[in-house]
Amino acid sequence: MFKTSTTALLLCLAGAASAHDALAHRRAHEHKRQLLSVGVSASVGVSAAPTISASVSAPTAAPATTQNAATVAVPSSLLTLSASGVPALSAITFGMPSGATVAPTTTYTPGVTPPISGAPALPTPFVFEQDAWPKLDKVAPTDSDEVQEWLKELDGVDIPDMAPTVDGSCAGDPSAAANASARGWWTCGGWTRPSDITACPDKMTWGVSFDDGPAPYSEKLLTFLGEKDIHATFFAVGSRVVSYPDLLIEEYMSGHEISVHTWSHPPLTSLTNEQIVAELGWSRKAIKTVLGVTPTTMRAPYGDIDDRVRAISNAMGLRPIIWTTAPDHIPFDTNDWRVAGGDVTGLQQFTTFEAILGNASVMDTGFIVLQHDLYEITVDLAIGYTLNSALTHNPPFSLKAIGECMNMAPGDMYAETTSNKTQTRVSTSTNQTSGAPSLGSPSAAFLSAVALGITGLFVA
Repeated sequence: MFKTSTTALLLCLAGAASAHDALAHRRAHEHKRQLLSVGVSASVGVSAAPTISASVSAPTAAPATTQNAATVAVPSSLLTLSASGVPALSAITFGMPSGATVAPTTTYTPGVTPPISGAPALPTPFVFEQDAWPKLDKVAPTDSDEVQEWLKELDGVDIPDMAPTVDGSCAGDPSAAANASARGWWTCGGWTRPSDITACPDKMTWGVSFDDGPAPYSEKLLTFLGEKDIHATFFAVGSRVVSYPDLLIEEYMSGHEISVHTWSHPPLTSLTNEQIVAELGWSRKAIKTVLGVTPTTMRAPYGDIDDRVRAISNAMGLRPIIWTTAPDHIPFDTNDWRVAGGDVTGLQQFTTFEAILGNASVMDTGFIVLQHDLYEITVDLAIGYTLNSALTHNPPFSLKAIGECMNMAPGDMYAETTSNKTQTRVSTSTNQTSGAPSLGSPSAAFLSAVALGITGLFVA
């Protein structure tokens, strides 16, 4: 009886945590992308980037997360200006002054050969014409000829008959949350399926990923990654792709992997089948138009995916990738977006993530980490602290892009060059992948959260 009750408690607490995370993340993201959209000219490019504050609007309620900065000892060197010019960790916080944006350092000539064997040459320069695309940062409409054509990709595919969730959060849809395990809903309980990529297979391997760009400070990140010879997977939002095409080209031509992250960054489980197809299709088309290649992977915004979203994604040739959840149910989320959103300080974010990294040594696999390049703050945290922490960790981590850490051939990341010409089909089995949480120890999530000083996460 105690075991059953504790399991129920765990799922309830985990659901509340996911609901708070998703809603806080959404507030930060939506306000920031509004700022990014302001002033984008008809001929969109980095030169048209607006001046953007380094932070987003503060949440109306008091921050729900209380993180214990004493959990991990912070070297005094992190309290001063870093060697790369990034502000001191103690100074990286909501409301800090914004720095100058940097234009792409390299211009690539149309027709040049990409670093992917067999990939088509770079297309002619992209010129944004609003009439040819959905409105920026708005859920894509479903009545276009393009969407009607993409819907045919679902023909013959068994799409689970599930109603959309109310808003993609556990608290917003208690009925769906109660059935989360059956519907494979990651947001409420961390449920995954064997078709999901959730962890690098090799122990001590760090799968490097950045969501929500390209954006004005992505160039700063690219410079750092190039200097350190690190490759990453960039999950690109279609509205940002057409706004900053030169940055996407530089990411691709520098050997980084490009993946789909929807057109406007909505919680996908809250959309109809047709809307999901439109969101994935327009992002996929934007990347194809700019780069000449079509990604074979995707990541759901906020990690909001269930078996219906999986089936549609796989039918469209897009395999889902999610960041890793450790055995104690704590996700490998840097929480960088919480700093930009005003929930926590840079110091709190870094010390908490350092504690989460302690899971790496007890895992049999590697892990995939969630970071963002949409905000200046998140880029500063990455290049000044998080990635440097990975590079200097003892024992050392091997930092790789996700396809690389999965031992996939570089060409398999794109439809035009993949050696796997058969589409992936979602499995509706309830068996979880090795990177997903096991619910065998129900109290572990709550106790681990207490140990990390983040019990505020468990308040919806």
